Formats: sequence, C-alpha cells, structure tokens
Amino acid sequence: MRILSLNAWGGALADELLGWLPGSGGDVVCLQEVTRTPGLAGWTRFADGERSLPQRADLFDDVRGVLPRHQAIFVTSDSGPVHDDSGGRHRQDFGVATFVGASLPIVGVDSEFVHGQFTVHEEWPDTDRPRIALAVRTVERGRSVWVVQMHGLRDSAGKGDTPARLHQAKRLAELVGRIRGPGDLVVVCGDFNLLPGSETFGVLAEAGLTDLVGAADTRTSHYAKPVRHASYLLVSDVAAVERFEILAEPEASDHRALVLDV
Repeated sequence: MRILSLNAWGGALADELLGWLPGSGGDVVCLQEVTRTPGLAGWTRFADGERSLPQRADLFDDVRGVLPRHQAIFVTSDSGPVHDDSGGRHRQDFGVATFVGASLPIVGVDSEFVHGQFTVHEEWPDTDRPRIALAVRTVERGRSVWVVQMHGLRDSAGKGDTPARLHQAKRLAELVGRIRGPGDLVVVCGDFNLLPGSETFGVLAEAGLTDLVGAADTRTSHYAKPVRHASYLLVSDVAAVERFEILAEPEASDHRALVLDV
C-alpha cells in the first residue's frame, strides 16, 4: 500500500498536481489545503491579512476528476470568502481530503477538530483558524490500517511551540487512541506547521508513533522563507515500513510530497 501526503496549496500549481497524481501510485492520497466552492469551478483568489493567493475554486472536484476510481472524503475546517476572475464573491470551504483507491475497502471513518470549531469567516484571519483531522480505516492483506491526516495550526509568529499547539497535539493523540484497535497499523501525516524539535512529537511518541521525517527539508523552490520544515509522517510500527521518501520532484506545491510504502 502506498500512502501519499501533500499540502496541495489550494491547487495553486494545479497543472503540476493534477498531472502527477494519476501516475503517482497512491493507494491512499492525503491532501491538505483542499478547497471546495459550491457551484463554482476554475480559479479564485484567496486573501487574508498577510497573503493573496490564487486557488482552485473546487480542488476537491478537480482531484476527483483525475482519480475517478478513488473513493473521496472531504472534511471542512472553516469557510470564508474568495473572489472569481470577475470580482464575484463566493463562500469557499477549506479543509482536508483523503482519496482511497478502488481496490481498498473503507471500513471506518472518523474526524476531530484538533483546534477550534467550524467557523464561517466574514473575512479570512491570518492566524488561529480552526483545524480538523481526518482518519480513514482500510484493510490490506488482512491487516487494518488507519491513515490519519492533519493540517496543523498556522501562527503568524512562526512554527514554535505554543499552548494551542500542545493542545492540538493532545487532541490528535486522543483521536489516535480512540480509533486504534489491537494490531492496527496507524499512519499519521500532514502539514503540521511545526519545527522538528516540537513537543508535539513527544506527545505523539507517548501515543506509540514514530516520526520518519525528522529535520529533513519538506519544502520546494516555491517556498522562499528560510525555515524548511512543515510536513511530517509518523507510523505506529516501523517494521511495517517498506519505503519512505520525501519527493524533491515534481514540484506540485510549495511543499514536497511524502511517500510511504507499507
């Protein structure tokens, strides 16, 4: 089973992303920063207090189009305004999506807000936005596998530890503890927005999870800031890992994709 994790950057590099995914071999594809705008396709523009970015109106539907045989699940953390090319204002849902290949059964789904609760914003804030984790359970070769993804809290002050991030880590660990059964393999992945030495990894280690990324560079050339750490992948059973890679290419986002074979 191949598990992919990538912050999709709202589809800002949609041509590269949508061109790569069909041949990536991903049996379980976990994407963060996924957009969904009811009744709208094409491009929109997102803006908060710090940034203005192009985003796909419905990246969730775009990915379903190139992975038509994958089973698709999307959960929304928050919603807010975006504008189309003519200046029209639309409400866009923002969250995470997991796509599971047709050959794998989905035998369980769970989700949990790890920070805040669902919010509809009149204008997007640049920090302290709600965050949700999505867990999907499948079975391969008789073994139950939970794949959990999270897009961690963004803080305009940086990626250092804060009380909110510690609370987020504990909520994520509680989710893992609640869903995990005897013998289950658990994979936790996503853009955590954290530094490698974060106390989050101690909390997750107590939950039985081992990080495979460490201090590796998880950013592409589209990211200009000097701190190159953001995305992580952890497993509950290191012996189950056949291969793990952080892809420098293709550059389908400002994040590098994480690829795990188990």
